Amino acid sequence: MIAATGVDESSLHYRGWRVVLACFLMAFFMFGFGLYGQGVYLAELQRAHGWPGTLVSAASTFSFLLSSVLVVFTDDLLARIGLRALILCGLSALGASTALLGVMQAPWQLYVAYALMSVGWTGMGTVVIATVLNSWFARRRGLALSLAFNGATCGGIILVPVLLALSSSLGFRSAMLMATVVMVVLVLPVVVVFTGWPVDASLNPAGSTSRGGEAVRHSRKELLANAPFWTMVLPIAIALLAQMGFIIHQVTFLEPLIGRASAGLAVTLMAAMAVVGRLSLGLFVDRLDPRLACAASMTSQAAALLVLLQSHSPTVLLICCAVYGFSIGNMITFPPLIIQREIGSTAFAAAMGLGTSISGIVSAFGPGIVGLVRSVSGDYTMAFAMCVVLDVVAAGVVLWRPGKRVKVVAS
Repeated sequence: MIAATGVDESSLHYRGWRVVLACFLMAFFMFGFGLYGQGVYLAELQRAHGWPGTLVSAASTFSFLLSSVLVVFTDDLLARIGLRALILCGLSALGASTALLGVMQAPWQLYVAYALMSVGWTGMGTVVIATVLNSWFARRRGLALSLAFNGATCGGIILVPVLLALSSSLGFRSAMLMATVVMVVLVLPVVVVFTGWPVDASLNPAGSTSRGGEAVRHSRKELLANAPFWTMVLPIAIALLAQMGFIIHQVTFLEPLIGRASAGLAVTLMAAMAVVGRLSLGLFVDRLDPRLACAASMTSQAAALLVLLQSHSPTVLLICCAVYGFSIGNMITFPPLIIQREIGSTAFAAAMGLGTSISGIVSAFGPGIVGLVRSVSGDYTMAFAMCVVLDVVAAGVVLWRPGKRVKVVAS
């Protein structure tokens, strides 16, 4: 049962839209600092301390993998400490991480900062955002998710240039401390005032309520034996692997063909189209089959990459990047929609946590695999052709609809 079912979700007075605002800000700073900002840290820490790029890159990999492990336990944390407390813990950890990045002096502090950032992902990342919005929305769930997750892309578009500008004018230390203070000032009151479960919900995605009032927990073993779960997780993981590989290597591929400035424009255009894609999908996705829409998005990315490999025209290459970007953001919007329809609300947080962990671990290898294929073959043709094949395979798998449903297991 979703609490939002009996209310007018289209009304601007509905409290759920204020929850969307809180989730937008969480995604803005979490993805801005935790994902897109990592390129800034790599450059600035090398410049400030002379640390090798491999050291900072290894810390990034460590952070992503640790985040993928910790996120599995999101449903347990929601049940044990509650939604607002988990988000505030995530905000505190992220703030400590970004402040430490600005003042650190030794390499071991880098790993402490990135470990704290992983805790931030657990409290403010995709799983928490999707879980809380799932409890507030039924008919407008897709639009709510799209609007909230647009904060992630806006974080890359806005926060990264701001960090670079502040680092140039004030220094990296001051830039990170200032940005951290701004984050806390903006996010803290919004989280405290707006976030929470619907007051009339008889159950929430963190765990349903049994007759005795005890939370019913969901076995991850049962989820791993659930066929619909795997036909959602595997194709998303495969598509994200290809997507991460292309995004990381995009500039390196395009620069010899169209120059550094145009390659930078391609990245900006792709990011902007990710916002447009999320907003466009959000307007209609609640009336669409999420599996079919997901397969269409994967196919469009495969087609864009295929044309990209066949052309040397700057205009065509930019159009391909725009088409590819249109579906980038939606890859994290589809899983919660599919889980809600096919697995249900009571196992939502557990399924989101486990699925996000699996896809996160798999996709983390995307840049390395694309780089390896490129090194072996001598150019990006084989590497991006592999990404095309992966997208097509993923589109086929996500259309498979096995009938087995999740079993709820009480602990």
